[in-house]
Amino acid sequence: MSRNFLIIIWALVLIIFGPAGSPAQEPEKTTPEKKEGRIKDITEKISETTNSIRIDGKEIKYRATTGTIILNQPGKDPDAAFFFIAYVKIGSDDPARRPLTFSFNGGPGSSSVWLHLGLLGPRRVLFQEDGHAFPPPYELVDNQYSLLDKTDLVFIDPVSTGYSRALDEEEADKFHGVEEDISSVGEFIRLYLTRYQRWASPKFLIGESYGTTRAAGLSGYLSRQHGIFLNGVMLISSILNFQTADFHPGNDLPYILFLPTYTATAWYHKKLPADLQENLKKALVETEEFAVGEYAEVLRLGDDVSSERYKAAVRKLSRLTGLEEEYIEQANIRIRIYRFVKELLRDERRTTGRLDSRFLGIDADAAGESYEYDTSYANIYGPFSSTMNDYVRRELGFESDLPYEILTGKVQPWNYGNYQNRYINVAETLRRAMTVNPHLKVFVANGYYDLATPYFATRYTFNHLGLDRGLKENVTMSYYEAGHMMYIHRPSLIRLKSDLARFIESSIER
Repeated sequence: MSRNFLIIIWALVLIIFGPAGSPAQEPEKTTPEKKEGRIKDITEKISETTNSIRIDGKEIKYRATTGTIILNQPGKDPDAAFFFIAYVKIGSDDPARRPLTFSFNGGPGSSSVWLHLGLLGPRRVLFQEDGHAFPPPYELVDNQYSLLDKTDLVFIDPVSTGYSRALDEEEADKFHGVEEDISSVGEFIRLYLTRYQRWASPKFLIGESYGTTRAAGLSGYLSRQHGIFLNGVMLISSILNFQTADFHPGNDLPYILFLPTYTATAWYHKKLPADLQENLKKALVETEEFAVGEYAEVLRLGDDVSSERYKAAVRKLSRLTGLEEEYIEQANIRIRIYRFVKELLRDERRTTGRLDSRFLGIDADAAGESYEYDTSYANIYGPFSSTMNDYVRRELGFESDLPYEILTGKVQPWNYGNYQNRYINVAETLRRAMTVNPHLKVFVANGYYDLATPYFATRYTFNHLGLDRGLKENVTMSYYEAGHMMYIHRPSLIRLKSDLARFIESSIER
């Protein structure tokens, strides 16, 4: 072999493998961060574990499936990886008899962690009896109030929440909108039913807060797009018509509909007159009658209201809210939520929670109207975040270095699409779904101390649903002496489990 030929061979070796004694340059390692616009480490992967839980004295063995399903559009690259956790009872061989429930939370921008580890799943975050968190570190315990005895459960994290991601970060916003969110979650549900052979199962949705908006939208989308007719929709702390909660000039509806929750809050903190403090339900009846009667009329009249009626309304509002007459008059008898939570206990230098007005917070100062933080959210954020991040890896065996997005602002700005320049209202979608499928039942859970989605606003929405009278019995309303996440309050958790179990059973009866 000639010397020149050996030199050429050695040169090629150096080009391909690098100099002797040193490795060739390694390819760039992929990370969870963006690389040329696409997230490289997200693939479809599944972890399965088995466990058991004792509910109502009976042991239930179940399989937990944790992982990602990648949504594909025909002719296009995979566009999103949906993270989910599913619990399926072992030994249920007939899918036509075993119910299946898809669960999600709200935000928009929230993962499914709250309903998962607070109410439905086989493990739950341990809180004190009244819902206050224990000091860290936080603890998960077996959830004897899980709904797994009545239904299999699938917890869905919408895109950009939990571990769910758009594969092209630059196009993540195509999932961040009212209709975009409904269609992508709807496609995940279709794909799950197909892959896990559950098309024959009785099907339910359960959503909380904005998750109720999503659930109502899905009730129409699933039936219209895929022929998926639901047995039931369960709404926890519902908001379907956003006009009921938007304190905007010219929209007096929220002032009317938040008023009973102001009364409940003042009652809880003992700020009402003695006769109203005797009984919460009695106080709420008086407030509800005043809110839709005299108060609504005074607001309707505006500047045409007489001085006598105006002053009478001020006195009544003071009686029902615990606020000073002077303050109510200065606010033009319109008390916004963030004014109320700051004002009620101002003389004690305390604020009340928004998600749960039973909780007390401390702002930097007691002056002005600045609301520094929601103490009721602070009470739950740490416990749910810590336990979820530990649980998903250590107990469920799913590994990812991505941050688990508990509640993120990365979905903003949210695209309101067809709802631009008007209020979101998916109540009509739910009405139509219930009309097309007259077997569809709806359960609605309300917390008396919920200032995010007040119970009276929800009642108003359903009273204006426009359902045929023959379908009104398909709606069940229930009320709890707790807040937005009423299940952190142990007595409410126990009763809510019982109510949900009864609802599922009644929705599949033939």
